[in-house]
Amino acid sequence: MVGKDCVAIACDLRLGLQALTVSNNFPKIFQYGDVFLGLTGLATDVTTVGDLFRYKVNMYRLREERNIAPTTFANLVSSSLYERRFGPYFVSPVVAGLDPKTGKPFICGFDSIGCIDFAKDFIVSGTASEQLFGMCESLWEPDLVRGTWRINDPGILAETNVDVTQGPDELFETISQSLLNAVDRDALSGWGAHVYIIEKDKVTKRLLKGRQD
Repeated sequence: MVGKDCVAIACDLRLGLQALTVSNNFPKIFQYGDVFLGLTGLATDVTTVGDLFRYKVNMYRLREERNIAPTTFANLVSSSLYERRFGPYFVSPVVAGLDPKTGKPFICGFDSIGCIDFAKDFIVSGTASEQLFGMCESLWEPDLVRGTWRINDPGILAETNVDVTQGPDELFETISQSLLNAVDRDALSGWGAHVYIIEKDKVTKRLLKGRQD
């Protein structure tokens, strides 16, 4: 999800076989320098693809002597998945990061054979994608968020609408509410979440506690 000079990526922690829950601590987000990759799909392929791109990014860093940019990494993911188009990995990747030159947020998604889906607002993936689409469309707004401030003094009740910048804290609130409310409506997702807030000078990782049923 894109914010004002920041970007966020989040995932739930459930690993399951349909209704059977195998683990409640299975992270699906991988960090490669300043770029983040989220993977949903078959658990063995999630682990395999995560390790594969760690190897490829390390080789890129050794060869180029610089960190990989999000756009470059997106093309690397696309070409790597397309190589396996006749026996694809059963994953649906999501890439998020900040452009090192311009500082602009970058997000994109892929299908299992590497077709890139660029976006300027948000990307969703996984079993709760339909619920996530609805929540994100309801809560996300570009750059500015319309908020309501209340003044409660003795004998005074006033409300005023103000524009609040969609900064890191507001983006965290938006993506967290979207994810938690979406997975509550999907029996195959949930059990907490990891949220990464990516800014120009730092990355913040937070653990969300969700319903444990």
